[in-house]
Amino acid sequence: MKLSGKVAVVTGAASGMGKSIAELFAEEGAKVVLSDIDLEKTNSVVQDIKNKGGLAIAVEVNVALEEDVQKLIDSAIQTFGTIDVLVNNAGIMDNFVPASELTDEVWERVFAVNATGPMRTTRKALSIFTEKKSGIIVNIASAGGLFGSRAGAAYTASKHAVIGLTKNVGYQYAGLGIRCNAIAPGGVETNISNTLTSPNPFGLERTQIGMGIMPRIGESKEIAKVALFLASDESSFVNGTTITADAGWTAY
Repeated sequence: MKLSGKVAVVTGAASGMGKSIAELFAEEGAKVVLSDIDLEKTNSVVQDIKNKGGLAIAVEVNVALEEDVQKLIDSAIQTFGTIDVLVNNAGIMDNFVPASELTDEVWERVFAVNATGPMRTTRKALSIFTEKKSGIIVNIASAGGLFGSRAGAAYTASKHAVIGLTKNVGYQYAGLGIRCNAIAPGGVETNISNTLTSPNPFGLERTQIGMGIMPRIGESKEIAKVALFLASDESSFVNGTTITADAGWTAY
């Protein structure tokens, strides 16, 4: 039980990587607060966790809204008394829109969820972590946050921002017993593709160039195992860095 007695908050937990992370954390002894914009699916995951003997609650959250972020963390504290682990997983795609066709609306919407959301949850969690001088943050970034054309301009920039935030928080709060790391998944089977509505032909064509060298598509459970490592004491000397989990795709 690597997370026995810990309280973990996971955003975007109704499906995909967030769901797998929440379920694995619960199996490893954590009390889990699952948040997502889809409350019905989140409640279903919570019920599955409870049926297996775990402890979990669901909170309806749009991470792009400050009031929802406040509600999320407050709900965790009201229910379980504290927070030990924060996993920023919620994210959306950008329809592969290239910079020349990028609108302010697309840029701001993608950044609101992918970058500003994690900043706000981190900011709120740090008020708790700094007081008790312990806490762990795991950010789900992307191979798109390490390289230039795994998605459109907004998504790519937003995930680069997440990795920058990870490094900054990891280093600046290291002396207070707080760690912050990120995971950069490659291609993983999730429902994030549902946020793709009308892919830009030019942007899509440019992103497809490197897809043929991807060794394989990953499973959400494989990313959850990396998140568990970063959330546990087994990674006590790992801080401010990004673990790439992509079957070797970006090694080429």
